[in-house]
Amino acid sequence: MNLRDLQYILAVAEHRHFGRAAEACHISQPTLSTQVKKLEETLGVVLFERTKKWVQPTEVGQAILAEARRALEAADGMMAIAQAARDPFSGPLRLGVIPTLGPYLMPLAFAPLREAFPVLTIDPWEDVTEGLLERLRQRQIDAALIATEAPVGNFATIPLFVEPFLAALPVGHPLAREDRVREEALGNDLLVLADGHCMRGQTIAACGRTGPNAEAFRAAGLQTLIHMVAAGYGTTLIPGLAAGAVKGLDVVLRPLAGGARREVAIVARASFPRMTVLEGVARVIRGVVAEVL
Repeated sequence: MNLRDLQYILAVAEHRHFGRAAEACHISQPTLSTQVKKLEETLGVVLFERTKKWVQPTEVGQAILAEARRALEAADGMMAIAQAARDPFSGPLRLGVIPTLGPYLMPLAFAPLREAFPVLTIDPWEDVTEGLLERLRQRQIDAALIATEAPVGNFATIPLFVEPFLAALPVGHPLAREDRVREEALGNDLLVLADGHCMRGQTIAACGRTGPNAEAFRAAGLQTLIHMVAAGYGTTLIPGLAAGAVKGLDVVLRPLAGGARREVAIVARASFPRMTVLEGVARVIRGVVAEVL
């Protein structure tokens, strides 16, 4: 038994499919199947129930998978401690980011981060908040940029900045004549993102309700919402860093009278041994955002 075998069974458990798990592990399916079978023979138990359509961990398999995760986390921790002792700002940093933040923040931050930490390699991973938190738990990423409070548990949080929301209105909309727009006034024709995006709940909480078009149309991405506003389909809220995304479109941006906003932070496992790196990344991001917002 070795660490790679543990990675293989965790991949099978995640993908519930030997072919997709093999692809994720960059090996052939026969090789993966053989290694999993050898591990089962070594342990003397069956880890997965298999059919032609699905793969499901057995009861004992679930318990062994939990131990495998802990073993790999311990191994990762040893490697990270050794790397931190050599140079905490070298090597990869797997950084998750939510979709309503990544396209607008990361292009601003990458060059300053590269200049500040030339031997640090940032590997971004975009997903909704719950997906990122689960990847944190599974050690698939090291930290994540989110705009909600981290759940109670084994997490550490580093505050970054407060980002105001802006009202995005079609050209000619009655509210476009206002210097500041009341959040609740947007509720008549408010469009929101699809379920799973934290900004969906934040938008509804700020404005109180959604318009009738929102029930028939829920965008998977912020850019789609912006284009629907430009087409006169409704109104929405956008985060301040996304203001440049409306350039050239028939969209008017207005500040909000109630000051609706979101708080952006870096969240990581409390046991992550390279917190010094995250503090350094946080300093750079704060500096970049302070020049824009």
